[in-house]
Amino acid sequence: MNNIRNFVIIAHIDSGKSTLADRLLETTGTVAMRTMRPQYLDQLDLERERGITIKMAPVRMNYRLGILNKKSGIENSVIEGSSSHATFDMPHSSNSEYILNLIDTPGHSDFSYEVSRALEAVEGAVLLVDGTKGIQAQTLANLRAARRSKLTIIGAVNKIDVASVAVESVVSSVAELLGVAHEDILKISAKTGEGVEELLQKVTTHIPPPRTDVHLGGIGVSRALIFDSFYDDHKGVVAFVRVFGGALRAGEEITCAATHGKIRIKEVGRFAPKLTPCEILEEGEIGYVATGLKEPTLVKIGDTIIGSQSADGTRRTVDAKSLALPGYREPQPVVFISFYPDGDSKFEDLERALARLKLNDAALYFEPDSNEALGRGFKVGFLGQLHFEIAASRLTREFNLSFLTSFPSIAYKVKEGLTTRIITQPQDFPLKPDKVWEPVIKLEIVMPPAYLNQVLGLQHVFEFSVDEIQNLGVHLALTAHMPLRELIRDFDDRLKSASAGFASFSYELAGEVESDVEKLEILLAGEMIPALTRIVIRASAEHEARQTVERLKNVLPQQQFTQAIQARVEGRILARETVPAMKKSLGNFGKNGGDRTRKMKLWKKQQEGKKKLLSMARVNLSPEVFREILKK
Repeated sequence: MNNIRNFVIIAHIDSGKSTLADRLLETTGTVAMRTMRPQYLDQLDLERERGITIKMAPVRMNYRLGILNKKSGIENSVIEGSSSHATFDMPHSSNSEYILNLIDTPGHSDFSYEVSRALEAVEGAVLLVDGTKGIQAQTLANLRAARRSKLTIIGAVNKIDVASVAVESVVSSVAELLGVAHEDILKISAKTGEGVEELLQKVTTHIPPPRTDVHLGGIGVSRALIFDSFYDDHKGVVAFVRVFGGALRAGEEITCAATHGKIRIKEVGRFAPKLTPCEILEEGEIGYVATGLKEPTLVKIGDTIIGSQSADGTRRTVDAKSLALPGYREPQPVVFISFYPDGDSKFEDLERALARLKLNDAALYFEPDSNEALGRGFKVGFLGQLHFEIAASRLTREFNLSFLTSFPSIAYKVKEGLTTRIITQPQDFPLKPDKVWEPVIKLEIVMPPAYLNQVLGLQHVFEFSVDEIQNLGVHLALTAHMPLRELIRDFDDRLKSASAGFASFSYELAGEVESDVEKLEILLAGEMIPALTRIVIRASAEHEARQTVERLKNVLPQQQFTQAIQARVEGRILARETVPAMKKSLGNFGKNGGDRTRKMKLWKKQQEGKKKLLSMARVNLSPEVFREILKK
């Protein structure tokens, strides 16, 4: 176990994490050159198309330390930012064999929960910084998360092959950020492989051996942390685990601490990088456990697997709840969007697909929902707009589903009399609540100083208040607070436009504030349509009302009767448009000598019929109309 090193690569999006992982696989000989391809660990087609990592990807590498870099560390030293167990003996053989368990992680802030789970399964992190852009927002967010997990941190500046002029200033910024000497920051090129060997050496000499149950208060029973999972048609639910104590073997009975489910292990194995079966997963190792389960809800990411055998082979009865490993937090969805089956897709198909997707995406939340026009569906919670886009694309590609989605909404806390409740569906929002609180986020924007004024100008559009502006090497770091609802109004695109693409941001929930919002209802022919209800800021209610009714007028088909489209707030009509009734041709009376009296009788009869229709009219919105109105 002293020769095992478990570590992650963390960075801002597009800093070269996946390319660096490719070079590590090549340098260690884990993947043969003839089978190597770019972004080898990115298994989803979406990841390759977008050029970003969406899912964490573990891999096991074998590495022989050729020449020990004596400058890389001091024997029995403790690295800054690491936990107390990071005191370890430096290797004294120039031919030491190491097992390196790497987890490549996403860089976008919407997938920060993926990163947090990976951090709990390792002892060290390589903080990778783009040498052409310097420190960015997610660099800071990931660094703080790694420090909270008490990991040993190795700084590295990438893309030195194209950033030769700016690289030294970036190295200085990273060294200052980590509180280390300039020469302690590695300079690498993930594209050419320059500096990769030195990085591997530093991983072996600076990152400590695995934590064990000795550090976690274990009692000699096998324990492993589930940090990811997926569904396989043959193996059932496959859990990605880090073993903290004892060992796991095929055929052994295990207990899940959260669900209390009893499972007999079907297979254990390692990531090499494909799933490779082995006889045993020992303490300190990262691998997988095939459960054979066909029901996805029985395995929960973040749960603890507890073995029924002690280290001496005897069976023991233990309290599963008391042995759950610490360090995990429940994800908090911030954006809610309803999904409704469309075309040939069925409700049961969507339910099954969401359950299997949740196995691989712990931050996904869903519950049944219904719509008068679209039927049964699911209200789904996401960590952000990109998280929604990726999940929707995966449902389409991996499960061949068609569906419609609602307007995005957020969760409000509403007080009525003595009752306080959380509202995530706009149609459930009361007409005149006593008080309303909305979630706010702490926003961190990193940018070159030249774009400060343009970014500050966005305050008038997105209602954020600046708390602090600090120097961050050659960049500025702006900290602000902003209502969460503003984030889903294309904040990312507007920030990119204001800064010519140079600004980046990260965010985290930062509590709640009292809010002045109201429910905007849409009525068609006098009947309220719940699916078109939205929660809007009081100051912008009239603008939103007019925009919505005008759009509806353009997409609603004509009927035999007049259709009134109204937008209502607290009983007041703020905007109205009318879709005129269809007119029946009355022939060419009068043109060729016809009787005009006959024409007037037909007109009168038609008007009376339309009045009768209007009295019992009910507008049924078709899925096609919803599809048009919900488009951006």
